[in-house]
Amino acid sequence: MTGLGVVFRPQLPPERLRAVARLADDVGLEELWLWEDCFREGGISAAAAALAWTERVRIGVGLLPVPLRNVAITAMEAATLHRMFPGRAILGVGHGVQDWMGQVGARVESPLTLLREHLTVLRALLGGERVTVDGRYVRLDDVALDWPPDGAVEVLAGATGPRSLRLSGEAADGTVLTASTTPDGVRRARQLIDEGRESAGRTEPHEVVVYLLTATGPDAASRLRAELTDEGLESVPDLGVAGDAGAVAKAVQRLAEAGADTVILQPTGDEPDPEAFVRFAAEEVRPQVP
Repeated sequence: MTGLGVVFRPQLPPERLRAVARLADDVGLEELWLWEDCFREGGISAAAAALAWTERVRIGVGLLPVPLRNVAITAMEAATLHRMFPGRAILGVGHGVQDWMGQVGARVESPLTLLREHLTVLRALLGGERVTVDGRYVRLDDVALDWPPDGAVEVLAGATGPRSLRLSGEAADGTVLTASTTPDGVRRARQLIDEGRESAGRTEPHEVVVYLLTATGPDAASRLRAELTDEGLESVPDLGVAGDAGAVAKAVQRLAEAGADTVILQPTGDEPDPEAFVRFAAEEVRPQVP
């Protein structure tokens, strides 16, 4: 079955999260995703609050920018969430928006090297290993978590370019693709991810999560078009969806057929009613997605 979720976009103030998360839990939404966009809301703090306010919905963070975080801190926070809320936290890491990383003095010469080192060490620490490493960016001396997760946990990586996608297949447990990914883009991403998995000898499942820019309601088409234009993506075919639940479900299915395991509906930044959007996804779209 194709997984389905919704993004709580950080254009909304953090005090709105409680009502949206509780509604997501009440209506049976499978996943609610959060973003750590500079300079809006912290991903881990928001995820912890959302998990505490709810009982069953899974909470994803996509993504934590690795230039901002020492890998030991990432591992400590991830392990804490997994132990307190078993099976409900989903964490992804990524390069971060390079202009933002420059603004805070965290931009590195080789984002790919940093992501590789961070992924490798993060997965080792969460697996209960004791790590000493002297990498280009990641350096630890005899570090192990006192409270690692009780079981195996997945670490996802955000990726767009070919090298990052191959790295995700090689060093991560899943991949998060942005809303600028068409069905054909998902197919290409799957191929590159599989190349990375093969090079590393990995045979376990690798989940692919894709955001789908989605608008519904009487002004859906104009809101979708405006956001795509703002992002410089208005000329890209088959990107985003505007319409009723049937149209959205078909767009989800196209991404699933291309290789997505989970599709996360991303409302436009000016979505007028986030709670109604969550209800729409859970009660109208979900029944139409196999």
